[in-house]
Amino acid sequence: MIDTHVHLRDWQQQNKETLAHGFEVAYACGVDEVFDMPNTQPALTDEEHILKRIADAASLRSPVRYHLYAGLTSDEKQITKVVQLAKALFPSVIGLKLFAGHSTGNMGLVGEDLQSFVYRKLAELDYTGVVAVHCEKESLLHPELEDPLDYSTHSLARPVAAEVESVSDQIRIIKECGFKGHFHVCHLSSIEALHKIEAAKAEGMRISCAVTPHHALLSSEDAKDHDLYAKMNPPLRSETERSSLFAALLDGRVDWIETDHAPHTLEDKEKGACGIPGFSGMVLLVKKLIEQGASHALLQQLLGEKAHQIYGLEKREIFIPAYDELQGLSDKSAASYPFDSYAKLRLR
Repeated sequence: MIDTHVHLRDWQQQNKETLAHGFEVAYACGVDEVFDMPNTQPALTDEEHILKRIADAASLRSPVRYHLYAGLTSDEKQITKVVQLAKALFPSVIGLKLFAGHSTGNMGLVGEDLQSFVYRKLAELDYTGVVAVHCEKESLLHPELEDPLDYSTHSLARPVAAEVESVSDQIRIIKECGFKGHFHVCHLSSIEALHKIEAAKAEGMRISCAVTPHHALLSSEDAKDHDLYAKMNPPLRSETERSSLFAALLDGRVDWIETDHAPHTLEDKEKGACGIPGFSGMVLLVKKLIEQGASHALLQQLLGEKAHQIYGLEKREIFIPAYDELQGLSDKSAASYPFDSYAKLRLR
């Protein structure tokens, strides 16, 4: 299976996870290809660290295929350089990442003027690859509504409207700037945003979206259980949103599943860090989809085939581990299968 959205830490964050550990857990969960995000420490925004990251991953000789996103900033020279790297080092550099709102790592380009500048520059440079975007509109966030002791309030502080309006902004700005690349909406958390994406697809825009296991399986009610540490960006949403996204997965309206695997220490989580381990969440979601009648063909699309197509990777068979086993797996056994702390998150 392919996971197009992971945060594998290491370097200055070895206390959270190393590349070696991330690869080991991914492979144990049946994920044999990962796309790593650039908000590492140091960030993957320059040639030195991008090349080092690729070399570090290769040195582990893992069976997991490794790719990374180069991070976009508002610096014209930096944009030019990462576009050059994306063209020269593809598929090791799989695409570019834009944070339209601040999240972990403080790489947000939150103003429409900055976002327009980036898309316009990408158009000038004839970049036609993938730009993956974290869509949350900063001006619509309400940090004053957050209770640090109640993680369910994170959805009040970062409401659905912030995601929906950010997706709308990106679609409009991309059209205005003449960007001809592919726009991927990361970790979709609302059905309203999916409607915007579907409308843009119908107009011929190169656009895709993905849903995480946690947004498909858990709601903001689950986040009330403090011991689950279920706080991430974007947040868990209402049961209505959750069930709608799960139904959209079953209907083939979502392009693929991505975990947004983002481990932290328990100390950091207690201090409010956003992100959770995600690899075994993929297994839990596959199990639930199978129980609800998902075909093998649909699972193949959601777990790698569509991503291969969009990113222009060489087509290969997508192996879904223990497919027959998962069809009969009990909730109790699934919750311990296999390693990371996502297994603490209860199944519906």
